[in-house]
Amino acid sequence: MKFDKKVMESGVVAAFSLVLAFTAVPVAGVSTEADLDSRTVELTTEAARKYFGNETATKVKRQSNLVAAALEEKQPRADNLLNEAIEETAGKSGQEEAAEKLGAGVTEQKRAAEVLEAGTAEQKTAAEVLEAGTAEQKRTAEVLEAGAAEQKEAVEELDAGTAEQEEAAEEPEQKETTAQGQAAEEDNAAEEEAAKGNDNKNPEENKENTEASKEEEVSPWDEKLMPKVEEYLNVRTEASEESEPAGKLPKGSSAEIIENGAEWTKIKSGNVEGYVKNDFCVTGKDAETLANELGTTYATAVTGGVRVRETASSEEGVTILDVLEEGGKIKVDREAEAVDGWVCVKVGDTTGYVSADYVTVELELGKAISIEEERAAIEAAEAERKAKEAAQSQGGGTTQRAAVAASYDDVTLLGALIQCEAGSESYEGQLAVGAVVMNRLRAGYAGSISGVIYQSGQFTPASNGTMAGVLASGVSGSCLQAAQQAIGGADNVGGATSFRNVSSGIPGIVIGNHVFF
Repeated sequence: MKFDKKVMESGVVAAFSLVLAFTAVPVAGVSTEADLDSRTVELTTEAARKYFGNETATKVKRQSNLVAAALEEKQPRADNLLNEAIEETAGKSGQEEAAEKLGAGVTEQKRAAEVLEAGTAEQKTAAEVLEAGTAEQKRTAEVLEAGAAEQKEAVEELDAGTAEQEEAAEEPEQKETTAQGQAAEEDNAAEEEAAKGNDNKNPEENKENTEASKEEEVSPWDEKLMPKVEEYLNVRTEASEESEPAGKLPKGSSAEIIENGAEWTKIKSGNVEGYVKNDFCVTGKDAETLANELGTTYATAVTGGVRVRETASSEEGVTILDVLEEGGKIKVDREAEAVDGWVCVKVGDTTGYVSADYVTVELELGKAISIEEERAAIEAAEAERKAKEAAQSQGGGTTQRAAVAASYDDVTLLGALIQCEAGSESYEGQLAVGAVVMNRLRAGYAGSISGVIYQSGQFTPASNGTMAGVLASGVSGSCLQAAQQAIGGADNVGGATSFRNVSSGIPGIVIGNHVFF
C-alpha cells in the first residue's frame, strides 16, 4: 500500500502540532516547572508542625513529595513517548502507529494531572484540618483567658474580704484597748487620790477606816435576827403588845427579817409569821456571835453506813462506836481538837470521828413554834412520860414474850447486827436492838430472823458489808448473849419495831444514844 508523500508529510506535521498543543497547555492549577517545588513543601510542612506537631507535619511533607515525584516521573515519560512517536512516524509507513503513540502520551499526561489533582486535594484537606485546629486553639486560649480573668476577680474579692475582716477585728481591739487605757488611767487617778488622802491622816485613823470598811461588808446576818432572852420571845399578830400571840421564838432560834420598823420588826421563822419587839432582838454581827454560842452543830450522813470510829483512822481493827444511816445526824464536838479530813462528834460522853467525805456539817438553830405546835408538843411529851412509867412498872422495864426457835446461825447473825448497831452501848442498849428485830418478826415483817435483818432498806450494816466483817472477825460475847435473850422473848422496848439516834428528836423510849419507838 502506498501513501502519498505530501499527505504523509502533512499528517506528521499535524500530529506534531497536536503534540505541541498538548504540551503547551498547562493543567489547571499546576505549574509547568514541576508544580510543587521544594519551597512549597517546606512551607507546608512548617505550618503543619506549628499547629499539629511533628507527626502531622511529616504526613503533609510525605504527601507533597509524592505529588512532586509523580510529576517528575510522568512528565519525562510523556515527552519521551512523543519524541518516539515523531521519530518512529518518520520511518514508518502508517499514520495509525503515530496516533497510538500520541494517544499514549496524552493518557500519561492525563494520569499525571489526576495525581497532581489528588495531591492538591490532600493539601487542601490538610489546610482545612490545620485551620480547624487553629480555630480550636484560639477558642481554648479564649477560655483560658476568661478563666484567668475570673480567677483574678475572685482573688481580688477575697483580698477585699480579708481586708474588711482585718479592719473589723482591729476596730473592737482598738476600742477595748482604748477602754482599758481609760479604765487604767481612772484607777491610777483614784489610787493617787486615795494615797494623797491617806498621807494627810495618821496610821491610827487609817486603821479605823479599814476596820470600818470591813464592817460595811454585807453579812448574811444583816437579814436575820435572834432573840436575846432567857427562854422565848413572843411573836404577835400585830405590832402591838395587846395583839394576840402568833407563836414563840425560843432562845437559840433565828428568824428572817421581812420588814424593819422603828420599834417592831416583822419576821418569819418556821411556820410562824408576825412581829417581835426590837428591844429583845439582835442582828448583824451580834446575831452571828450569839448563834455560834447557842446553836448546835450537827454532822449529817450523806450516805448509809457511815461509821463513827474511836480514833481518826480508817485502818482495820479500829473500834466502831456507831453507824449512821443516810440522813442520820450526830452532834459535832466543837471543843475537841480538829483533825484534818475528819469530823469530831459526840458519842455519849466520848468523842468519835467520822470521815468528812461522807457527812455535811451545819450549824442548826431553833425555829419559832406556833401555838398549835406548842400544844401538840406538850401532848407528845406527856405521852412519852406515861410510856416510860409503864415500861418501868413492868419488871424493871423488860417484858417477857414467847420465845422463837432459832439455830446457832440465827443467834450469830443477830449478835453481829447488835454489835454493828449498838456495840458501844450498854447491855440494855444491845438487848433493845435485838428486841426490835424479834418484834418485827412477830409483826410479820419477814418469815425468819435473817429475812428481817436482810430486808431491803432496813438495817444499813446488813447491806453495806459492815456486818459481814463482824461475822468474819467474830461477834463479841455480850452481843451474842443479848441476841440469845432477845430470841428467848426478852423485850425492854415495849414492843417497839424501830429506833433512831436520840438527836433525831423522835419521841419514844430512850436507852443510851438511841430512841426506840
